[in-house]
Amino acid sequence: MEVHTITAAKLPKSPALLRRNFRAFCSPKFLTLSSLQTPSSTTHLKSEMGSNKLEFPTKRMFILGMGYVGQFFAQELKHEGWEVAGTCMSDAKKKVLEQKGFDTFVFDAMEPEWKFLDRLRCCTHLLVSIPPILDIGDPILQHEDTFKESLVDGNLQWLCYLSTTSIYGDARGAWVDENYIPEPSSNLAKMRLKSEEGWLKLGQDLDLSTYLFRLGGIYGPGRSAIDTILKKKEMSERQKRRATRNFTSRVHVADICQALKASISLHVQRKIYNVVDDDPASRAEVFALAHQLIKQKWPGLIGATDNSINSILLGGTEKRVSNAHIKKELGVKLLYPSYRSGLQSIIDNMEDPLLHSD
Repeated sequence: MEVHTITAAKLPKSPALLRRNFRAFCSPKFLTLSSLQTPSSTTHLKSEMGSNKLEFPTKRMFILGMGYVGQFFAQELKHEGWEVAGTCMSDAKKKVLEQKGFDTFVFDAMEPEWKFLDRLRCCTHLLVSIPPILDIGDPILQHEDTFKESLVDGNLQWLCYLSTTSIYGDARGAWVDENYIPEPSSNLAKMRLKSEEGWLKLGQDLDLSTYLFRLGGIYGPGRSAIDTILKKKEMSERQKRRATRNFTSRVHVADICQALKASISLHVQRKIYNVVDDDPASRAEVFALAHQLIKQKWPGLIGATDNSINSILLGGTEKRVSNAHIKKELGVKLLYPSYRSGLQSIIDNMEDPLLHSD
């Protein structure tokens, strides 16, 4: 990585700010001593008279919540030359992520520590993928003042909060877009809506390019109906609730990443986007296809299609979510416009089914 030579004239005048900024941009894996001696015409550190805002190379992503989507996105960015850091929930997860080359901080919502804020200050982009928690709310926005104060003179340019289409509630099978007035029914969905409002306001306060993505049901390699069948897992209570719906909008994790990268490269006025595929369908339909694909690839591996999901359906509807705006405004061309193409891709890339079972 190339960074302009640091000179005393370019450093902040305030000793306190100087110490704080050095902690940020001298963190491991972000800068090396040798890189500080290499001039560059495109990336530099600068602090002009009357301004405490540092400027850093434009490809530094911080991901709050490196779960399934966060890790998938981090891997794609890494392959494209980005530097990526983020948070996880345990020391064991931290070790795994660091082995993959990501500098990671453990963040416990119950006992929050803010060690990651110095690193975040020198990042240009922030992806928030942490859901609210019952009886707590948004684990970051609960400490909004602390969070905002540490970033007000940082280098962030872009912020995206990953939300969910569940905030719309039940539209009785109608199509909904981003202009539909949310009517969340569950407590978690209500908390999601509150988190959306909080992150949009925080992005506005920090003068960032701010986006809010409402995601459909997320699936992809290692997390699909095919994987569920091979692992022979019973449905969770949440999955059983979904099974009562005639329509559930889904999205492949690779298409989420497409939309994220599009929002980084384009400047558009809309702040909120639905990120879903073209084909809302019931869980029964999706699992029926997954059974069919498994039986075609590995005859005799599983028994007959489990009809228990079909028996759960009692006429529930929910909603069909429109993705027109990510296509028109962000220029997203879906890699997997239907769960059919998504599941086909997943099974085509599976070699040993035993590796995906318990």
